[in-house]
Amino acid sequence: MGRPACAGRAGVLETAHGTVLTPAFVAVGTKASVKSLTPEQLKETGSQIVLANTYHLYLQPGEKVVKDGGGLAKFMNWKGPTMTDSGGFQAFSLGVAYGEGIGKFIGAEAHAQKITENINKKAKVIEEGVEFASVIDGSMHLLTPEKSIQIQHDLGADIIFAFDECTSPHAGEEYLRTAMERTHRWAERSLEEHKNADPSPSQGEGEGGEVEGKVGLFGIVQGGRSETLRKESAKVIGGMDFDGFGIGGSFVKEDMATAVRWVNEILPVEKPRHLLGVGEPIDLILAVENGCDTFDCVAPTRMARNGALYTNKGKINITNSKYSNDFSSIEKNCACYTCKNYTAAYLHHLFHAKEMLAATLATIHNLYFINTLVSNIRKAIIEERFGEFKENFLSMYNA
Repeated sequence: MGRPACAGRAGVLETAHGTVLTPAFVAVGTKASVKSLTPEQLKETGSQIVLANTYHLYLQPGEKVVKDGGGLAKFMNWKGPTMTDSGGFQAFSLGVAYGEGIGKFIGAEAHAQKITENINKKAKVIEEGVEFASVIDGSMHLLTPEKSIQIQHDLGADIIFAFDECTSPHAGEEYLRTAMERTHRWAERSLEEHKNADPSPSQGEGEGGEVEGKVGLFGIVQGGRSETLRKESAKVIGGMDFDGFGIGGSFVKEDMATAVRWVNEILPVEKPRHLLGVGEPIDLILAVENGCDTFDCVAPTRMARNGALYTNKGKINITNSKYSNDFSSIEKNCACYTCKNYTAAYLHHLFHAKEMLAATLATIHNLYFINTLVSNIRKAIIEERFGEFKENFLSMYNA
């Protein structure tokens, strides 16, 4: 059987705060700030849109403060589109994943395992929503689908997400089904609350000044590692009246692209698809190839702050001693601010001296690299040479 044709597409996502050319990487500004960068620096990396975290902004400073500040974009002085997640992943990380060292990906050899019961966990999933203890002061909260939507409306992002239950990649089929079906019920509740909410629009300041517009709600497909459940979830969520769709949950690293294709072959083609929490260069190429339009991840910025930098030949660790006397740029022909103005030796020095500027310069480079990669993918799709582009990139990046 031959390899399926590329399902990648180049589009335009329209929001009140401006348009997003897709495919697009969504920079993560968890607490209404992309760590170590000003909004102006972020814009210069080629970033078009920012995602903030509902859970964290609810706890601090509170959604009402953001609303009174003119909405998320104006509050953080970002002149462009914004997204907020639902808080579901934080429930996962504070609940079943807490203390287990579990992330979104596992290797293909991993097997289902029993996760430690809720003793000492900081969140508990019930049918009504998620009970959790604040990471700030330990106070108890209940986050429901309705509450999540209300918070996100107050935050005022252009695109918001339905509340969902993110499962462990180690979860067995029985629990995956239980969580998926609960996510479907929560999706219906999220959609109903969104339709009935005070239609306070996405607001703030865009490129042309003060703006208002419709908030788009994306439903989230779950189902974990199961083909049967992924396809079932795509049919159920895809049949609801959402403005777009998120693909969430956990994956087998080696099979991520296949799982994404299962879903995208079912979801409505006329609506955007967002892959949650995926941002490595190779993963982005595979995600686009299999029909995703946008994706967010903390990896490029988090790794930058720890000295891991992207190059066309793969990642490097700028703290390694071999860079101490390297007076070339991080990446030859890279047009980012960092590479145009600083040497690898200087960044090596900044990291070892623990200077704050190290994180800023490294983050600028990594985001510029990712945004340039995605822009080049878009161009390759438009010019009908994606296969050639992918082959050339992977031949160098895996070298």
